[in-house]
Amino acid sequence: MHRDAPSAAGPAGKPIVLVPACNRQVGEHPFHIAGKKYVDAVRLAGCLPLVVPSASPEEIDELLAIAHGVLLTGSPSNVHPSHFDEDVHNPALPLDPDRDAWTLPLIPRALRMGMPLFAICRGFQEANVALGGSLHQAVQEQSGLNDHRAPEGQPPEIAYAEQHEVHVMPGGVLEGLLGHEHFRVNSLHGQGVKTLAPGLRVEAVAPDGLVEAFSVEASRGFSLCLQWHPEWQAASNPVSMKMLKAFGEACAAFRDYRNEIRQPRHDFKSDPET
Repeated sequence: MHRDAPSAAGPAGKPIVLVPACNRQVGEHPFHIAGKKYVDAVRLAGCLPLVVPSASPEEIDELLAIAHGVLLTGSPSNVHPSHFDEDVHNPALPLDPDRDAWTLPLIPRALRMGMPLFAICRGFQEANVALGGSLHQAVQEQSGLNDHRAPEGQPPEIAYAEQHEVHVMPGGVLEGLLGHEHFRVNSLHGQGVKTLAPGLRVEAVAPDGLVEAFSVEASRGFSLCLQWHPEWQAASNPVSMKMLKAFGEACAAFRDYRNEIRQPRHDFKSDPET
């Protein structure tokens, strides 16, 4: 295939969305793992999920060359606090430095390209850290902030139930998509935004003032990062579906733009005579 020919995901193909895998030890063997609900959310957005186990710096560029969007998943693990100049507060909590090693550089590269970004929970925290922000390692220990963790030992139906409202900030991405001033969300996180990275715009806050959503002001493409889990039972949640639809449409637009600029161009003045 000519290097400038349209990719396999041309105008009729689904946009490709990168979904980072986490790293887990299962028995004596290491595994890469991605939650089914995130993969399902990508499909609900009308896109084709591509689960990525990890990537070297060179592979990040190769992946971005074939992708049309990035969905950063939630995870039981936290971003290593060394990335925002802190020591580990609670060694009992899981970390995933192998994921950090490639998702943190991936995020600014994708945004510089104008590639759509949708980030959830850990992904929301990753995006803030990758762009220069910091995190509370234990939100429940901060004066004036509530405990945002899920109740322990409960089935998913209870753990992912709506816990509190978020207030949507006027004039932003969320208000434009939803037209809501507030709505209820689930809450399953122990960490949260401490210092918002430069260039990020607050899209929604919890009743205690904790940032629950942000976008990237200077991004040339769609960007929306959420602390809650919109992927949970997304098909039956109108708010989640509006966001996923917008993300999918943005990925399709990015795909079409990329295919257009990759079309071979013919300069008939320079073509040899036949």
